[in-house]
Amino acid sequence: MAIQAPATRPANPRFSSGPCAKIPTFSLDLLKDAPLGRSHRAAIGKEKLKAAIETTREVLGIPADYKIGIVPASDTGAVEMALWSLLGARKATMCAWESFGAGWVTDVVKQLKIDAEVKTADYGDIVDFADVDFDTDVVFTWNGTTSGVRLPNGDKIPSDRQGLTICDATSAAFAMDLPWDKLDVTTFSWQKVLGGEAAHGMLILSPRAVERLENYTPSWPLPKIFRLTKGGKLIDGIFTGATINTPSMLAVEDYLVALDWAKSVGGLKGLIARADANSNVIKEFCDAKPWIANLANDPATASNTSVCLKFTDERIKDGAAFAKAVAKRLENEGVALDIGAYRDAPAGLRIWCGGTVETSDIEALMPWLEWAFEAEIAAQ
Repeated sequence: MAIQAPATRPANPRFSSGPCAKIPTFSLDLLKDAPLGRSHRAAIGKEKLKAAIETTREVLGIPADYKIGIVPASDTGAVEMALWSLLGARKATMCAWESFGAGWVTDVVKQLKIDAEVKTADYGDIVDFADVDFDTDVVFTWNGTTSGVRLPNGDKIPSDRQGLTICDATSAAFAMDLPWDKLDVTTFSWQKVLGGEAAHGMLILSPRAVERLENYTPSWPLPKIFRLTKGGKLIDGIFTGATINTPSMLAVEDYLVALDWAKSVGGLKGLIARADANSNVIKEFCDAKPWIANLANDPATASNTSVCLKFTDERIKDGAAFAKAVAKRLENEGVALDIGAYRDAPAGLRIWCGGTVETSDIEALMPWLEWAFEAEIAAQ
């Protein structure tokens, strides 16, 4: 007997974890004020870039004495700038619980060859920060985009630390309450929680990070694209809109539109509430179904953006093939796009729940997920 397909479909089937869904009100008409064909160094370009920086500060509640810069190469570029420019002054501690964090370990240990202690946790768990020496420079992801686990808070990061904290927050910013007093370097990309366009990253520096930059010179040469100081002083223009290389003014306009939308839904609190509502729909679904579960072992660490799921039914013969078949079936129906687990992660699904996704679409997806599961079980 054919399994009955649900009657209601998600209005927007885009659940990718990056680039993420555009804001619900998006249309190309919203970008009509983009200064296309104009220099980013002209007055209008500088004005737009500065607005992007200061509106980011406003929405995220970033302290006035923190520096915010728009940098090239998305979150990856921002993290690499921090690693290459700041590390080496003291021992480092690398914390990794998913593939991107593991990538930063490789860069620091094998490329920069810095003296570092490496702490790792398996997918579904996080490193215990109570065991981390914060008198070293500590590098970590706040939210594991590929594992769906996050730090629940910054309580275990001491205020009197001697080292710097370098935090990759690309799938956390605009969806989680980041404790700025505990973070010395924070990075994210436009193409995550606000659904912006790719290739632009944000680099946020505390006064302690600026002090390190101005009083420490790495022993290795720095490419121009990584240089944040000149003559022992911070290149302040980077943090007022004078970008290192040419940005896309169309992407800048798109980011400004997304920031305005963020303010319209209640700013950071509103965005967190939207992500929480989305992820709670999936949590309740998993609690009611014996064949699927969150990849996070501790509910306190479960992400509210990149929700990662695993199939637990004993009838499944090949977990990887089964998960791919479910994702493909949902894609073929046009109800869920790009929800397969990340290639390095355990077999399963990954459903983006950031604030640009409507809760009604997550609710509509859940019966389809059950339909696809039952169809694949029957097809085995």
